Amino acid sequence: MKDFVRILNQISNRKYSATDKDVNETLNRLKRIDLEKIDSNYAECEGLNAKFEEIDFNDRKDAIINRLFERRRKGQVARQPKCLFLWLMLGFFALGAGCFVLLAKPYDFFFKQKILLQDGGEIFEMWRKPEVELYARIYLFNITNAEEYMSGKENKIKLKEVGPYVYREYLEHKITKFNDNGTLSVIPEHPLTWVEELSEGHKEDDVLFLPHIALLSIANVVSKQSLLTRFGLNRLITFTNSQPLAKMTAKEFMMGYKSQLMTLGNTFLPGWISFDKLGLIDRMYDFNGDYETIFTGATDIRYSGLIDTYRGSTDLPQWEGKHCSNVQYASDGTKFRGRVGMNDTLLFYRRSLCRAAPLIPTEEGVKSGIMAYKYTFPEHMLDNGKYLEENKCFCRKGHCLPDGVLDVTDCYYGFPIALSYPHFYQGEDILFSKVEGLSPNKEKHETRFWIQPDTGLPLDVSSKFQINMALGDISMIQNTERFSNMFLPLLWFDIRMYTLPPNLEQRFQLYINILPIVEQVAMYTLFIAGSVLILLTVYTLTFKVMFKTLDKKFGTEMWCNKEKKHGDSNIYAPCEIPLNDCDNIVKAPIKINIGSVKNIFDRKTSVDEQNDTKGYLVVNQNDEVNDDDCKYLEIIDDGSEFDLRTDCEKSDYRDV
Repeated sequence: MKDFVRILNQISNRKYSATDKDVNETLNRLKRIDLEKIDSNYAECEGLNAKFEEIDFNDRKDAIINRLFERRRKGQVARQPKCLFLWLMLGFFALGAGCFVLLAKPYDFFFKQKILLQDGGEIFEMWRKPEVELYARIYLFNITNAEEYMSGKENKIKLKEVGPYVYREYLEHKITKFNDNGTLSVIPEHPLTWVEELSEGHKEDDVLFLPHIALLSIANVVSKQSLLTRFGLNRLITFTNSQPLAKMTAKEFMMGYKSQLMTLGNTFLPGWISFDKLGLIDRMYDFNGDYETIFTGATDIRYSGLIDTYRGSTDLPQWEGKHCSNVQYASDGTKFRGRVGMNDTLLFYRRSLCRAAPLIPTEEGVKSGIMAYKYTFPEHMLDNGKYLEENKCFCRKGHCLPDGVLDVTDCYYGFPIALSYPHFYQGEDILFSKVEGLSPNKEKHETRFWIQPDTGLPLDVSSKFQINMALGDISMIQNTERFSNMFLPLLWFDIRMYTLPPNLEQRFQLYINILPIVEQVAMYTLFIAGSVLILLTVYTLTFKVMFKTLDKKFGTEMWCNKEKKHGDSNIYAPCEIPLNDCDNIVKAPIKINIGSVKNIFDRKTSVDEQNDTKGYLVVNQNDEVNDDDCKYLEIIDDGSEFDLRTDCEKSDYRDV
């Protein structure tokens, strides 16, 4: 028996002193312990261990929420849950704000309010009287062999380009009223001012040999009249000694000059010529009688600033067929259609063009720090049905001009005027048959518009056209015989806007480049911040608050105390089971392995059989004993491969 006590003391690492009598008495009392109670206590220990593991995720989530609200009702919520609720509220607020930005698109609302043409609006004031610097750069064709050609020594007219002669164009839309159908009525005005410093040394008083437009125009008109009318004109030409080529200043040719023929023609042909002087640029910029209705963007923001009607109609009267006559949804160059892509075509209309010309995108780039598309006129835009069947409506009274020139006689008071690209660029060879000195070049003579696609704002404009005289058979008119069936270049012009003014450039960079990015950054920031706050709150509630609470609640009752005892790295505390019957016998707590207790009492009480027990029994007693009886228990290896630490981990011992 002393050997058995020594073994127990060896396992518990404690001294035990007792007499043989005391030990026998203790063992007899232990034999009377109800093994069924031990089994039930053991089952309770195992059940508590499994209880927490059986709590699935949903039960834990519900437990967290219920426990938080239960503690909140009882006023037991600490400072940390209050902060968590604040985080949760801020997270949902951030997500809600992000969804609002995503769905409501505040930039689009801001953009619409800016683009909408309404009285007092910012963009409306810019459109009504643009602050941009718009210039008309004009190049004249000086005839260098006027005397030789008129005398018959040379068969071709030699031309020399002279210019530029630069004028500043102050565009303005004079508002008459706002209409109920989402349009406003305006009168366009385009006054010009001479800009000598940009004219590269050329002056308005430069003297050049230039065509006598009045003579050639009257000759072309009267040549189709009766013999009597032609005779009267020939007498008039002889009386005034008018010549088809004459010396005049650049300003006279562009802005108008007086001639006796014009004065007599106004009397001779009443109702045709209503002015006493003729100048190409002066007539080209004659907007007297023009009025338009312009879309405000109230019905569709894309069409803000575009033409609805011109002189009360959506069609130009000089053309037949919608393809040629339509002017609706065209731009006068101040603002184009917005929200366009690389496959969309725009329309451009100026009175000098006499038609709405299509513009197609060719490339993408950056102008004035803003992304833009480059637009130009499509191939065969000035075709008269030779290549494009639908363009046959541009043949005036059934007479079609060659490809590359457009008959605009009805827009220039009946004068035989034809438009082309500068130097007959992209024109047929017949146009060069009677003139020399022209050198068409794509880089110099191609029209281009750089337009911001979202707003329709022009960033860089270069609209280039040439004014020519398309003369018919005028051989029956005196002094004009050598000009029959000729396409005679007069001048070409470049309506030029180089860049936006600095204040407009900075403003539009803010509106177009910065604000959309700010909206996107704000939206994603709100989404990310809201998600992080909500996830952080859930994580903290789950793993920092609720699990910590559950640990405190179930830790001492359910889990095995696996703290190491007395620094021993191999022995863990056993599961403690309350043994009610032992409380009266043993003054200190009894730690016992249930399986070992069963083995002890089911087997014989011999010392050898006690040595086969795969557990241990620890009995602590404070009674005084003799030193001879105090022995340390030794662990006897009985071959059972009993591992104390592993067995403790699997059994989840409890201390009571």
